[in-house]
Amino acid sequence: MSDTHSHSGAPRGFETTAIHAGNTADPVTGAVVPPIYQVSTYKQDGVGGLRGGYEYSRSANPTRTALEENLAALEGGRRGLAFASGLAAEDCLLRTLLSPGDHVVIPNDAYGGTFRLFAKVVSRWGVEWSVADTSDVASVRAALTPKTKAVWVETPSNPLLGITDIAAVAQVAREAGARLVVDNTFASPYLQQPLALGADVVVHSMTKYMGGHSDVVGGALVVNDQALADDLAYHQNAMGAVAGPFDSWLVLRGIKTLPVRMDRHSENAGRVAEMLTRHPRVTKVLYPGLSEHPGHEIAAKQMRAFGGMVSFQVEGGEEAAVEVCNRAQLFTLGESLGGVESLIEHPGRMTHASVAGSALEVPADLVRLSVGIESADDLLADLQQALGTK
Repeated sequence: MSDTHSHSGAPRGFETTAIHAGNTADPVTGAVVPPIYQVSTYKQDGVGGLRGGYEYSRSANPTRTALEENLAALEGGRRGLAFASGLAAEDCLLRTLLSPGDHVVIPNDAYGGTFRLFAKVVSRWGVEWSVADTSDVASVRAALTPKTKAVWVETPSNPLLGITDIAAVAQVAREAGARLVVDNTFASPYLQQPLALGADVVVHSMTKYMGGHSDVVGGALVVNDQALADDLAYHQNAMGAVAGPFDSWLVLRGIKTLPVRMDRHSENAGRVAEMLTRHPRVTKVLYPGLSEHPGHEIAAKQMRAFGGMVSFQVEGGEEAAVEVCNRAQLFTLGESLGGVESLIEHPGRMTHASVAGSALEVPADLVRLSVGIESADDLLADLQQALGTK
């Protein structure tokens, strides 16, 4: 992981940047935490004279500005933009980049909401899309057309934990004149920085690891290209799905502990994955930290650690997988991920129901875990009782 830089140009560690970037002390009171500017409009210094660049909180709000500065610093980008949700960020990006007749390559393993956005919404504007296995560079290259304007990647992917070589796919996309978009939600910028590997746009659902406490919904885009940044900012204001001040404040607070949380998430997930590989009722474990994972070497190259998400398949099919979810006690049955508490879900019936019958359909016997930061021994015991004995 590369160091980030302060305004003075001196390199700073990620942990320092997470706490300090955008978080300047309040000039009036000296408060060390940026205030929640719960305000819609601002007194102007004469007609057209904006005080500090603020006029209306859809266009800009000081609390959101602090978060956006922090996001850009963490991802090593020129500009960060904060939205009301991850899908709001994706929607703004697609309507900024694409016109009717354009084409996008999407992964064969992706968040169900992203697939729904392409299949049910974007396609109505005359935008075409096709599916590729983004872990296979040749598959991405074969899916490109003269009309391809973007290649969309999730790594690690949701829910099958596939790994894409960001640098390799970035080169393929660049040669085709397309932009590479990387959804970095599962990794967070602490574990992976796609812009440094050649990506053009980083997408986050800040609801997950960035917020980290299951108490806020938000989304983000981070880019390096100034012209694209300006275009995205224009559309963000024109379309209006911005992060509110309190939500921005909550994410800023969450980010301060992102590094220590991700270390524990990764440590706990590694122990969970190892236990599952030995369990007689588990037929397959999907975790990039396992040496047998097909993307392990690439993940080790482009990630600091392997994250907190683990998926596995169980013998007995769909009903057995659902029963494991229902029997869990410490793992809460629920959608979403990335909070300090552990969650368990059945993707086929829950987060990925929208991909049923498509090329992105997930295995019916699949269980997905968001491994939290509790005592690992307690998490292992809960999964063992939920799985039972063979």
